[in-house]
Amino acid sequence: MTRKMIRSALLGVLLGMLGGQAVAAGYTAVSLQGFDDGIKHWRNRYGDKYEKYAPEQIREIANNVLLYQRLNGGWIENRDPTRVLSYAEKAQIQEEQKIESASFDNRNVYSQIEYLAAVYGQTGEARYREALLRGLDFTLNNQHKKCGGWPHTVPGEQSYHPYITMADEVTSGVLRTLRKIAAGSAPFAFMPAATRARAGAAVKRGDACVLQLQIVQNGQLAGWAGQYHPDTLLPANGRSFELASIVSQESIEMLRYLMGIDKPTPAQIRAIEGGVKWFERSALKGLKIETVKLDQPVKYEYHTATTDRLLVEDPAAPLLWARFYDLKDNSVVLANRDGIRVAKYADIHHERRTGYAWYGQWPAKLLDSEYPAWCARLQRASVLNQK
Repeated sequence: MTRKMIRSALLGVLLGMLGGQAVAAGYTAVSLQGFDDGIKHWRNRYGDKYEKYAPEQIREIANNVLLYQRLNGGWIENRDPTRVLSYAEKAQIQEEQKIESASFDNRNVYSQIEYLAAVYGQTGEARYREALLRGLDFTLNNQHKKCGGWPHTVPGEQSYHPYITMADEVTSGVLRTLRKIAAGSAPFAFMPAATRARAGAAVKRGDACVLQLQIVQNGQLAGWAGQYHPDTLLPANGRSFELASIVSQESIEMLRYLMGIDKPTPAQIRAIEGGVKWFERSALKGLKIETVKLDQPVKYEYHTATTDRLLVEDPAAPLLWARFYDLKDNSVVLANRDGIRVAKYADIHHERRTGYAWYGQWPAKLLDSEYPAWCARLQRASVLNQK
């Protein structure tokens, strides 16, 4: 055995002895951004006082992703793949693999596929490739037939789970990943031609569905609803407090997806311009959300509130947008967990005021910089095509 081999063996033993805190040599960290939402939800519910893998420990994190994968190829949402799991936890999760329920909610499934592809690119380990291909099969097999979007969760446990879902980047996120696969762009350069063709066909159907489901309000293109009934294709309720409406946050992500298409069709260009104009006419002026500290924290099932939020007038406030707008008159839609629409922000229960973002400045970046940059790119492409 050479000195180099001995040093390598000793390093391996040392890494093993260090356990969860060891940083794997020779690997570059893969972005965990796709897991941010799931990690946030996990820590909101269980806290963050646990041992975690470093971002460079891509094999350890990828092994957790494999462990969390269901036998049907999907993943359940809201897990933290950076957790250092005990033997008992691993055994329990392995038993849960037999559960059929898997979800695209909260940027799920396609984020695991992209992460595993990047790890496979560095390690060359076939098990990561096999797992992501099973995840891809799960994704393609669950594209809706009538209109090519994706459901929230399959098999569904709640009434809205089977619906075509725009909320939380379900359909736009899946399409963005499938578009990368179809093009063979990073981290999917290794994908065979047949797989890329399947992904491309799904993108074509999904893009058509996106255009079909854009809301037309008083003869003008607007945004998208959070979810649609798969048979009637009409906007539908999500969770009890998420009434059928145009959803600003999800519409932003849909526009970003469309603006990311290298050569958009005329119909896609019209969809983008219509969505942007809807945001411009939906802005709320002279209002802001004010946060006030509570004397004592209030513990709820999914979060602990240390503040309250108020909607107050302020002539100097930057533009504000509601999360939900009425499908017909574009008024702000607010509701409690009982599913009853209320007139004022103050009428929403404290748990929902502090545990949900009803107002925000989400479209500001899109309107101020992203859309103008897209227009400039489109103009440059048009000029080049004319030469």
